[in-house]
Amino acid sequence: MTAALCAAPGTTQGPAAPPTAPAGARLRGMDAARGLAVLGMIAVHALYDVDPDGSPSLTYLVTAGRSAALFAVLAGMGIAFTTGRRRVSGGADGRRAVVSLAVRGLVVGLIGLALGYTDVELAANILPYYAVLFLLAIPLVFLPTKVLLASGALVAGGVPVLSQLVRPHLPVPDLVNPSFTAFADPGALLSELALTGYYPAVPWLVYICAGIAVGRLRLSSARVAAGLVVVGTTLALGATALSWWLLGPLGGLERIRSVTPADELASAPTVGDFVTLWPEGTTPTTTWWWLATDAPHSSTPVDLVQTTGSAVAVLGVMLLLGHVTRPAAARVIGAVTSPLAAVGALTLTVYTCHVVFLNSPLDQFDALGGYLVQVVAAVLFAVGWRRAVGRGPLESLVRVLAGKAGRLATRTTRKTASARSAPTYPA
Repeated sequence: MTAALCAAPGTTQGPAAPPTAPAGARLRGMDAARGLAVLGMIAVHALYDVDPDGSPSLTYLVTAGRSAALFAVLAGMGIAFTTGRRRVSGGADGRRAVVSLAVRGLVVGLIGLALGYTDVELAANILPYYAVLFLLAIPLVFLPTKVLLASGALVAGGVPVLSQLVRPHLPVPDLVNPSFTAFADPGALLSELALTGYYPAVPWLVYICAGIAVGRLRLSSARVAAGLVVVGTTLALGATALSWWLLGPLGGLERIRSVTPADELASAPTVGDFVTLWPEGTTPTTTWWWLATDAPHSSTPVDLVQTTGSAVAVLGVMLLLGHVTRPAAARVIGAVTSPLAAVGALTLTVYTCHVVFLNSPLDQFDALGGYLVQVVAAVLFAVGWRRAVGRGPLESLVRVLAGKAGRLATRTTRKTASARSAPTYPA
């Protein structure tokens, strides 16, 4: 199964090619997974994190961390698609990829900073962190797939440890949504976006590595889709089991209890609930045992592996649905996945509207009612826009600017090369 996942795009293994889905079904599966991620992130912001007794709510346990991770893995896949689903070479292609990704990061970052007026208690804005991720992804597109996977594993295992060591010496994050005024202290802003904030970009490179690697696979193959489900599920369950063993039988929870003030522990019914609810992008540095938690948004090794695995598994399921051929089942699947795919094709626009809505006078609903209103509005808008116009407005903005910048870099490179190779004559 691993060999199948590592195969180069467009290749098959064995005497017969595996069944494939049309390109449209493949893209619909990716968009449906992206739509599911966006609706999950809206759930994290709109619904309650805790039950009346103070324990984590079911919706929080299901959606928190995993939705954002799925969003990030799919962002890595998008990068793979913009670079031809292959390793980028040097020369003009390399310059085009570098400039295009840099401009994508810049535009997404500007949109994110424009949302800096919003209340982080209502929605922690992920877009400024994504901008940094796009910039950090630039060298990754030049790596072979095996090196890319090894780099992701190294980041998952090493960066949380290094973060635990260096964060006590970094500026204390204010954990507000970054805005243009944050440039008054650029060092603190960079520190928060990279290591100490809600969605720290450096450990999150794990998701980008996984996404680029998956994006290079033959995603129209049912065998590859099934492999994604198996490998992703194995990673997620294995990380969950490892965390349980470290925190339970090995005594990790008791070690955390022993170094945590009693008033902080009293914020949750049990120490296990406290460990699940505490992380806001990072964990405390009071003990190394915090690295054993798989709590949402903890950015520990087990959290990164678990959420990467769940993201890959969800993607595999969505891709497998495109291989269902029985008419009745296919119609039901299409009725469910088509609206999701429409939302997924407009993720940047839908997410931005969601953040604006939560911070507007229009949000006068209770938690569940507000969530349902946003889901219905997102689906209706996305379906209508896709049919009437096509690509979303913010998606078009990013695509056009990045594409023009990439083509300009290529033309400039060619002109420079032509000038250097032109014959010269003595005066």
